[in-house]
Amino acid sequence: MLFCRVKGAEARGQRTANGFVVFRGSSAVLERRPSAENYPYLVAQRKQLIADGTLVEKGGFLVFTKDAEFSSPSAAAVVVHGGSANGLIVWKTKDGESLKQLDEQA
Repeated sequence: MLFCRVKGAEARGQRTANGFVVFRGSSAVLERRPSAENYPYLVAQRKQLIADGTLVEKGGFLVFTKDAEFSSPSAAAVVVHGGSANGLIVWKTKDGESLKQLDEQA
């Protein structure tokens, strides 16, 4: 399992055959950062996740009500971070190893 932490939000997820899944119960930052505008597809995806009830506001964060699959670790990280994020760097094991480090070991 991998973790992505930002400003009090904590998401848990793992790679899948189709990209990356963020697990139910994970949280994402509530506010979008200005860098999010560089990723219109991901802004739309985040809005869609809110509209369909996958992400709900709770305690100052957005919380995943069910597992959500993304096209890549970075796509998942951008939704969690509310803006620009490199999924290979921000998703880490409980021991702090990044996805990039795990890939280099494989």
